[in-house]
Amino acid sequence: MNDKGNLKLKRDLTSLVDFSRIINFSIDLQFILNNVLLTCLGKFLSTKGLIALSENGKIELKISKGLSNSTIDKFPVLEANEDCLKDERLKNFMISSKLKAVEKIVSSEDCIGMVCLGEKLNKTEYTRDDLEFFRTILNISATAIQNSIRINELQGVNRQLDSKIQRLNALFELSKEFGLFSESTKVAKLLVFSIIGQFMVSKFAVVSFNGDDIEILDSKFDSNKLVEDLKQCDCGMITSPLNRSEVLNTYPLLGEMGVNLIVPMEVQGKTKGLILLGERINKQPYTNSDIEFIYSVGSLAIISLENKRLFLEELVKQKMEEELEIAREIQQNLLPQTLPRFSNFDMAAVNMSSKQVGGDYYDVITLDDNRFCVAIADVSGKGAPASLLMANIQAFLQVICRLDLNIVDSTALINDLIFANTSDGRFITFFWAVVNNEERKLTYVNAGHNPPLLIRDGKITKLKKGGIIFGVVESTIPYISETLSLQKDDVIVLFTDGISEAMNKREEEYSDERLEETAIRLASGTVNEILEGIKKEVYEFANGAPQSDDITMVVIKVK
Repeated sequence: MNDKGNLKLKRDLTSLVDFSRIINFSIDLQFILNNVLLTCLGKFLSTKGLIALSENGKIELKISKGLSNSTIDKFPVLEANEDCLKDERLKNFMISSKLKAVEKIVSSEDCIGMVCLGEKLNKTEYTRDDLEFFRTILNISATAIQNSIRINELQGVNRQLDSKIQRLNALFELSKEFGLFSESTKVAKLLVFSIIGQFMVSKFAVVSFNGDDIEILDSKFDSNKLVEDLKQCDCGMITSPLNRSEVLNTYPLLGEMGVNLIVPMEVQGKTKGLILLGERINKQPYTNSDIEFIYSVGSLAIISLENKRLFLEELVKQKMEEELEIAREIQQNLLPQTLPRFSNFDMAAVNMSSKQVGGDYYDVITLDDNRFCVAIADVSGKGAPASLLMANIQAFLQVICRLDLNIVDSTALINDLIFANTSDGRFITFFWAVVNNEERKLTYVNAGHNPPLLIRDGKITKLKKGGIIFGVVESTIPYISETLSLQKDDVIVLFTDGISEAMNKREEEYSDERLEETAIRLASGTVNEILEGIKKEVYEFANGAPQSDDITMVVIKVK
C-alpha cells in the first residue's frame, strides 16, 4: 500500500475510534442513531438517509435525514430477519427514494435494523471500500444500539416493578403517609377510601387544578359533565367548605348533579383542588366535625401531590443537568485538545460556553507537514440545539479537509451539507483559512463571520472576503477567497461575537472598537499574553454581569 493509502487508512481508523468513543459514551438511543446517520452522511457526502430498527419482529423506520414526509410514509414494514435486504418492497422503496446503499445492523448474528443512504453529492457510485467502511461503522454501532435498546427495556421493567412496589406500600403504609404515592390518582384513591370508610359516601369526585386545566383524579359522577360544569364556575374562589344549601345557591349546576358538600384543598392559601361529595348512604348530614376532618385529610393529600410534583420537576432538572454535563464533556472533546506546532507560527485558543453546552466552534487541522487549516464558527442560538449543529460542522470540516479540495469549493460544499441537514431557521457564521507554514501565506474564506483582525505595524486589516452564512440557502453564488502574504510579528485574532457583544450591568456592549484597540495594544506580546489580555479586558468590562453568549477566540502570531 502506498503512502497515500496508508494515510487514508490511518485517517479512517482515527475517525472510527473517535466515532466509537462518541456513540459508546451515551445510552440515549436517539443520540446514537443521530450520530450514526450523520457520520455515514458526512463520510460519504450524502444528503439523505435513514435508520430503521427491529421492534417486535418488524423493522420500522426510526430516524431519517433529507427525506420528505411523503417518502418516509412509504417505508415498508419488513420482517427482521437475515433476508430483509432482499425484500422487493425495500428495493422498490430505495429506487423511488433514490437511495443507493443499504446495510444491515447486526448484533450477535441477529438483524437489529438497517441503514439506507442516498446518492453522493459528487454522483459517484459506492465503491467496495465505501461499502466495507459502511459495514465497519455499523458493526461498531451495533453494540451501542443494542445496549441502548436493552437498557431502555430494563428501565421499562424497573418502572413496572416500582409501580408494583408502590401498590404494595399503598396497602400497608400509605393509609398514613400520602407522600409515598408517586401518582396523583393513587393519592386520590387513598383520600376517597379514607372518606368513604368514615362517612359511607355514595358519590364523590376529587379534582385538581393546574392553572386553567381541570383534572379529574377520581370520580363517581359523570366526569364529562362535571368538567363542563366546573369550567363555568370560578373554582379557585372556593376557599372554605360549602354545604348542600350553599352549593345549590352558589353553584346550582353542581347541586343538580347531586353534590352535597364541596371542600377545597389548599396549598399556601391557594385552592389547588376540590373534594366533591354526594349524599351519605345513611342519609345523615355532614357535621362541622365531619367537614373539619375531610378538610384536614384533603389538605394532606394536596400537599402530597404538590410535593411530589415539585420533587419530580427537580428530578427532571437534575437529570437534565447531568445529561448536559455529559454533553459538555463530549463537546469539549470535539475541540482541539492541543494545538499543533509550526516553525513560523504560534497559536493559542479558548472556548467558553455561556451555558453548559454552546454553539461556538474552533478547530486547527494539520493538512500535511507544511500546511494547516484554522477555522472558527458561531451557530445561531445557544444550548443543546446549537451544540448539536456545532458537532455537525465539526464532522463535515474534518471529512472535507481530508478531500484536499480548494477552499472555495470546500466552503460551498460545507454550506450545502449544513443547508441539507438543518431546519427551524438556524444558521452558522464561519471563517476558515489554509495556512502555508513555509511560505507564510494564508488563504481564507469568510462566510458571514465576524471579520478576524490582521494586526501589522499597529494597523488593522479585517478579513472580510467570502460569501453568505451557512445553512440559509444552497450555494449558487461562488464564495470568494483571498490570499495574504504574512510578515514577521503579524498577529491574527479570530473571535466570535460573544467577545465584541459582551455586556456589562448597564447593558453596554464591549464593541468591536474596544476589541481592536485592545488587540493593537497587546500585539507585541506572545499569543498567550494577547489571548489572556483580551479575556481579562472583557471580564473587567462585564464586571460580573452574566455571560450572555459563548466566547471563542484563536490568536495566531507569525514568528
